[in-house]
Amino acid sequence: MNTGGGDAPGLNAVIRSVVLSAINQGWEVFGIERGYDGLLAGDGVVRLDRSSVEGITHLGGTILGTTNRGNPLAWPRPLPDGSVEVADRSDEVLAAFRDRGLNALVAIGGDGSLHIASQLSDRGLPVVGVPKTIDNDLAATQVTFGFHTAVQTATDAIDKLHSTARSHERIMVVELMGRHTGWIALFAGISGSADVILIPEIPFRWDSLAESIRAKYERGPAYAVVVVAEGASPEGEDEPVTSSSHLGRGARYHGMGERVADELFRLTGFESRNLVLGHLQRGGQPTAYDRLLALRFGAAAVDLVARGKFGCMVALAPSEILAVPLKEAIATLKVVPRDGDVVTTARQLGISFGD
Repeated sequence: MNTGGGDAPGLNAVIRSVVLSAINQGWEVFGIERGYDGLLAGDGVVRLDRSSVEGITHLGGTILGTTNRGNPLAWPRPLPDGSVEVADRSDEVLAAFRDRGLNALVAIGGDGSLHIASQLSDRGLPVVGVPKTIDNDLAATQVTFGFHTAVQTATDAIDKLHSTARSHERIMVVELMGRHTGWIALFAGISGSADVILIPEIPFRWDSLAESIRAKYERGPAYAVVVVAEGASPEGEDEPVTSSSHLGRGARYHGMGERVADELFRLTGFESRNLVLGHLQRGGQPTAYDRLLALRFGAAAVDLVARGKFGCMVALAPSEILAVPLKEAIATLKVVPRDGDVVTTARQLGISFGD
């Protein structure tokens, strides 16, 4: 079992569920530390027993550690001249897996990690995937664990911003995670009574955005709360990407919240402040919902291993946990439908999307 990509509340609950479910099958369980790094380095494969996972369900993070740079199919390797080449080390992963006498891998991760798991499955690795991402952007499952907790964290922050925004008659802009999808921003924005929500699926116009803020000030109270997903962008512009300084790491999205705050001050004259919530959305104790979902996913993954159904991912299709082929699970990104009921609800409440 390993955990890959960004951490999310509920990872430890999955680990505990896998360990206990597997032990109850009479199996031994090993954890691979730092994604696939521990397997390749040979120093990060640890035996997990009941005592190893005692009391971890409520803890954030992952006891196995994680990385978003550990793709064994595109491994960065420094060269003597200071440059870096990308190497395919998948054969080494398979050899190390066999040498350890391991029979199956439960890979817990989001879109990127499950792409890796799918490719390793094609090369013969017996793997079962468990979906993890606070972005909730895997189409094959209704929800991913970690999302509920991230929304709660973001909503708590938005709630607190209302009081300072109203006291100072300011525009408070809060930037939330969401590179390609706006699920966190949408759910937290509605729940936190935001005046404006900007998401990647609905490009916004500066004039429309400014007008919605002026209208809010005119009808009162004279303040506004604007929620911005990090991947939101104005109509006709590219995504707000900054280049990564690390080979093997995905592009970083940065600065849209600050830009929105600056532009709104320029266009309206109202004092504006920006808050980037950042990795706070990944941390802390998982909610009861995320704990239960993670425990269900872990137990379901062990059941798939017992039945020899490899190359699959567990998925929630209420009220059941199903097995979905990994290739199908990663084929489509789940985006916010512009005419869906949640967006419609927001518009009916008077929330602007700047379009």
